[in-house]
Amino acid sequence: MDFSLKQIAAALMLAGVSSFAPAAFANLTAQQSGTIVGSFKENAVTDFRQFLKTVSTTDVAKAAGIEPAINAFLANKKLSADEQNDIHRLLGIYARVKYGSAATETLRELVAIPTFQTAGIAQHDNPAFIKIAEKIKTLAQSFNLTFRNIDNRVYEVSLEGSSPEVVGIHAHADVVPVTPENWLLADGTRLDPFKVTLIGDRMYGRGTEDDKNGIVVALYAMKVIKEEKLPLARNFKLLIDTTEETSGDAIPYYFERNPTPAYNLALDGSYPVVIAEKGYGTVMASFPRRTAEGTGAEITSMTGGMATNQIPSKSVVTLVSDHPAELAAELQKAGADYAQRNGGNFKVDAEVAGQDVKLTVTGVSAHSSEPESGVNPVARMLDFINGLDGKVALKHNAITDAAHYAADNWGLDYLGAKLGVGFSDEFMGPLTASQTYVAMDDKAFKLAVNLRVPRGKTPEALKAEIAQKLTAWTQQSHITPGFNYSIAEPMYRNPEGEWVKALLAVATENLGMEHKFGTSAGATSVHELPNGVQFGLAKPDVKYTGHTDAEFKTTEQFLLDLQIVTEMMGRIGQLPKL
Repeated sequence: MDFSLKQIAAALMLAGVSSFAPAAFANLTAQQSGTIVGSFKENAVTDFRQFLKTVSTTDVAKAAGIEPAINAFLANKKLSADEQNDIHRLLGIYARVKYGSAATETLRELVAIPTFQTAGIAQHDNPAFIKIAEKIKTLAQSFNLTFRNIDNRVYEVSLEGSSPEVVGIHAHADVVPVTPENWLLADGTRLDPFKVTLIGDRMYGRGTEDDKNGIVVALYAMKVIKEEKLPLARNFKLLIDTTEETSGDAIPYYFERNPTPAYNLALDGSYPVVIAEKGYGTVMASFPRRTAEGTGAEITSMTGGMATNQIPSKSVVTLVSDHPAELAAELQKAGADYAQRNGGNFKVDAEVAGQDVKLTVTGVSAHSSEPESGVNPVARMLDFINGLDGKVALKHNAITDAAHYAADNWGLDYLGAKLGVGFSDEFMGPLTASQTYVAMDDKAFKLAVNLRVPRGKTPEALKAEIAQKLTAWTQQSHITPGFNYSIAEPMYRNPEGEWVKALLAVATENLGMEHKFGTSAGATSVHELPNGVQFGLAKPDVKYTGHTDAEFKTTEQFLLDLQIVTEMMGRIGQLPKL
């Protein structure tokens, strides 16, 4: 044979798309797309061409004026820019109709694998990650896609095109830890974090929103393009990270051994196209354990977020007392007063547990990049404890030291105003500071404040400013915790090229959003990569449930993500120039 199939496909693709500048919009509206989706039943289509023939006979096709595009495609004729965009819109709808149920089942299977960090085990040695690698490998190979496991750090799935150019699609297999007892709905329904539970339109489960949904929709989008033999002008590599929620060292490990794609999309953030990410930072305070001083009850433990980027729904303190019933009554009354004085949008409860008293602050869990979407129980617990001094007899120890520090320097504010370090960028928004992670060992009690930092101050300047203020506080308070500071540079891209125009068009048209670029407080694996942007999979006007207790993804949004990502890959894959 004189020509390979890849060469023939490339020739067909270039003949169809190289002679025009791509148009910004497709003719099908979001409402018309929804009508087409609703007109098909499960298993009602066999392949894309049969799907197109059926669509061409509908009133929607006539109303949207897409019949010429369908007819030209079916006749293997050259397509105009608008016609190409219409075909890619229909390709996304087809993927949703054809593989929506299969993709949903795959999401269930991935969520069932508990891929969170386990103390004492390297992520690449963790049996859960070995298991999910095998699952993804089996899927990819059954889809006729190329799979590589790079030392169990990154799982690479490739869809080959006709040139060496590569677009990296980024998602991650790891999830943040869970506190199972907090996975409780308001009506008393208990959830298994590692089993997808469908209630109404919500699929509850750890990873449904962050970020196993991204893995699934990308895999099925690649499957559709592969099996329909659609020619591509470039390669796609789905790069599945295993340390995005922890050390972040897997992607750098991969790029030390493999070329870096010139273009990178994270399916791990927000729609439509996010060109700026705040810098991720942490102020970790470590309070040396000491013998309790004074009289009264002693606080022996406290819970908070299990990761620095996680605001939990509850914080629980254990107190040891000679008079537990009396103490519980005092705390219950003081807690009710405190909650009422501070917004009334959280609860403080105290109950006797043997010789102990359990004090619980119940708020609303959130991703630490969006503290405004939650009610932080860690901040309220520490502030409440500190306010008890002189009202309820408590011994002083490392935890009360931490409460004093938290109340004086951070309080219930999450904008850095209490410490006097707040600032904002017109586009990226304000600095946020959330009290999140709590831990205790035989040496110290630790409390993390998670920072999300916009443009406006260098990390070095902000670290120096925070350190100066906290040093002054330690001198005044005579409490001397150890501090560790880490702050990364924010990301800002100047969006250029046909590829970002296409990304913006695909997302905004399908979602009915304003046609403008966005910003995010969440940092992703494309933060330092060339041409790195976020492309979904969350809507910025809807609360993000990743990292929260009772995390969920709606079925409708998951299927729409599958539709959008498939359309995006088809369109980006066939652009003559990015």
